[in-house]
Amino acid sequence: MSGKNLKEYWKKNIITVVILLSIWFLVSYVFGIFMVDTMNNVKIGGAKLGFWFAQQGSIYVFVVLIFVYIWRMNKLDEEYDVNE
Repeated sequence: MSGKNLKEYWKKNIITVVILLSIWFLVSYVFGIFMVDTMNNVKIGGAKLGFWFAQQGSIYVFVVLIFVYIWRMNKLDEEYDVNE
């Protein structure tokens, strides 16, 4: 892999990580902590939405983000021919 391709690969990798961490921050901190009172006006299955995000939603989203990262990195590895 040439130096230019390596820089492009790592740039795309960092962009992916920043996007996924931003989503995680939004769900866990913004929805689960900062906007909890506003979101508690909505109920899902008898539970307040803000409470759900604080207790379970952020964990579910985090697990989904792990699988999205794996999928994205496999595609990126194949694109730059650095897959195993």
